[in-house]
Amino acid sequence: MHVCKIAQTVLFFVLASCFAFAQPRRKVIINEDCSGPGGSNMQTLLVMIQSPQADVLGITVVSGDQWRDEEVAHTLRLLEIIGRTDIPVVPGAAFPLVRRREETQLWQERYGKVAYAGAWDDRWWHEPFVVPALAEGQPTTKPSSEDAAHFLIRMVRKYPHEVTIYEGGPMTNLALAISIDPQFPELARELVFMGGSLSPNTDNPEFANNPRHEFNFWFDPEAAQVVLRAPWKKIVCTPTDISIKTRLTPAIVKQIERTATPLARYVSRFAMYSPGADIMWDELAAAAWIDPTLITKSETRYMEVDLDRGAGYGNTLTWTEKDKPSLAAQPVEIQVDLDLEKFYRMFVNLMSAPTPAAQ
Repeated sequence: MHVCKIAQTVLFFVLASCFAFAQPRRKVIINEDCSGPGGSNMQTLLVMIQSPQADVLGITVVSGDQWRDEEVAHTLRLLEIIGRTDIPVVPGAAFPLVRRREETQLWQERYGKVAYAGAWDDRWWHEPFVVPALAEGQPTTKPSSEDAAHFLIRMVRKYPHEVTIYEGGPMTNLALAISIDPQFPELARELVFMGGSLSPNTDNPEFANNPRHEFNFWFDPEAAQVVLRAPWKKIVCTPTDISIKTRLTPAIVKQIERTATPLARYVSRFAMYSPGADIMWDELAAAAWIDPTLITKSETRYMEVDLDRGAGYGNTLTWTEKDKPSLAAQPVEIQVDLDLEKFYRMFVNLMSAPTPAAQ
């Protein structure tokens, strides 16, 4: 009887595994400010690429944590290391729609210095189109000659209502695509993004003085407003409130390192290389799209961005159904809590698996 039960259990898992692999892979475009080497942005690319459930159509790159051209180089080099140079890397916006570094410096003199300013940050500032020497080595492959906005539009028209737009950086590329083709959001399957901040429970200096401040919105507030007002079928948000509950620890990295694949060696060397790399900002948003059961609590709110040029410029604005303004944006599903251990197991498993070959 005991043997029978074991056999049944084994059969169940075999059939479940076969069923999972039989499911069509979901098409996704990763729009990311691909700073590197390592860190949340690069590891988010890996989460998507490693998942057997995701069909990554391309990576569209936008300035944010670093400048676009440097981010493009990091992305190309990562794809070389893991053997996935078949995935297009498509350069996007080099600058926000309106905001500029000089104006932001004046804004900080008046309203207070932000803890983190991405590509504008004085601690690692360099000119926008300079690509410094990369710690992981310079890429030999080249990016796509197409621009991100037109690539995004072309893909949703090629696969109408099938393509998820994953957004892990400032929303400039998406805003440009909407401006060129207003049908772009309607033709996408959904928008999934990491961004916005409500009331994170943290002493992190980036949020301590201004809990509604979040970098992706702050770097290009006008773009975020355009995107949040667009008619997407569905919008899912991973805000800072839930991201800050995650931690990439040396123990997690050590588990991944044991597999000794090129990907694992990259993560082992560079996971903690960038500032703030211990928080898994974007990896969580990507993982929750792949497996929504990671999220144990969510709520729906209407979300916009403060565009007044005062102290709250770029801050997150939200309302419930009962108190929303008459010109409110689209409803947004906001993730509130997660199964943390399940997320960590998923991340380790994906980073430890062999990299899927090009389809």
